Amino acid sequence: MENRRRVTWNIELPPLHPAQLEIAQHPARFKVVDAGRRFGKSSLGVATVVGKAAAGQTAWWVAPTFPISLIGWRLAKAISVAVPGVDIREAEKRIEFQSGGSLTIKSAVDENSLRGEGLDYLVMDEAAFIKEVAWQSSLRPALSDKRGGAMFISTPNGRNWFYELWDKADRHVDPGWEAWKKKTVDNPYIDPDEVEEARKMLPELVFLQEYEAEFVDDAGTVFPGITEAACLSRVSPSEEAEYAFGVDWAKYNDFTVVSVLDIAEGNMVDMHRWSKIDLSWQIKQLKAVYEKWRPRVINLERNQAERVTEELREAGLPINPMFTTLQLKNQMINDLAYAFSSGSLRILQDPELLSELRAFRAERLPSGMFRYGAPSGSHDDCVMSLALAWQVKAQPRGILMELL
Repeated sequence: MENRRRVTWNIELPPLHPAQLEIAQHPARFKVVDAGRRFGKSSLGVATVVGKAAAGQTAWWVAPTFPISLIGWRLAKAISVAVPGVDIREAEKRIEFQSGGSLTIKSAVDENSLRGEGLDYLVMDEAAFIKEVAWQSSLRPALSDKRGGAMFISTPNGRNWFYELWDKADRHVDPGWEAWKKKTVDNPYIDPDEVEEARKMLPELVFLQEYEAEFVDDAGTVFPGITEAACLSRVSPSEEAEYAFGVDWAKYNDFTVVSVLDIAEGNMVDMHRWSKIDLSWQIKQLKAVYEKWRPRVINLERNQAERVTEELREAGLPINPMFTTLQLKNQMINDLAYAFSSGSLRILQDPELLSELRAFRAERLPSGMFRYGAPSGSHDDCVMSLALAWQVKAQPRGILMELL
């Protein structure tokens, strides 16, 4: 075994850009890297653990879920495959080198599965989405025997344990710890125009967290400028104006909500909300609201309203049925958030609407996708109705094409 450990090979690691090199070359035992999306934190982390393993050390790459761990696995294999004598064990997600070192890819879904092996080095990928107990109870003790080191890489997820870890490292509370905050634009290979496009499309606090690597106080808040936008009272229809409806149809214990938008002005002029009423009554109620406002288009969320859609179309209403997939819902919410932040939309001073808008949350999943919605036990019918109506102004071409 001793002879085997003295066998070393030169391994060609991927080139790192200057901001990555600054981190890689720092002598700190523990490195906490708070980074925006596409900064290059994964390539930095993989290059680090592969280099450690090739040099004879025992290294782990730990991710929040198995699918995310595969990102590190694919990168590690691509680097290691050309090394003479390397043993890539696909089933175990483990790479063994002739130096005696090894790299194992792990998921933190079950923190108890992380116990046992003594480690020389560890990278926690998207650490903000891993439970703190995995670090404290399983992974930190694994570094003790060999006085191993660790790198924590993640975008923020509010001010959770990863923030506390970063903050202590940034203030140098404990020796051997160092912290970095790197924005997406610190990667010289990212087009700044692409980042600016994301700034325009995403809710402000989401952009600050995902691209600026900011630990925002309320990471889930979606709609900035609600108070300023809520300045209108209900008005009567005008013959000169064109209107659009957004209709979120009741599902189970939810409410049916109709938001009325003055298309040209970007003003919300009316809203109707009802619940727990017979379906035929609801259809009659919507027809009555239509007769009052005569909207050019009615965007109706049809996921649970197929019968309603057909009946209203047969009655001659300009129904544009919209099946709100996760992707479309995210687009709608991003459009609505931008309308608030840019001052393009003004809304009614309605307490139910304002309560839902302020409570609405964005949660970034470990997969990188966002999930928007109301907190558990709350409603988001007013929000979705308004978002559906706003699509007529935000995406007019798409709406018209749906109607053709």
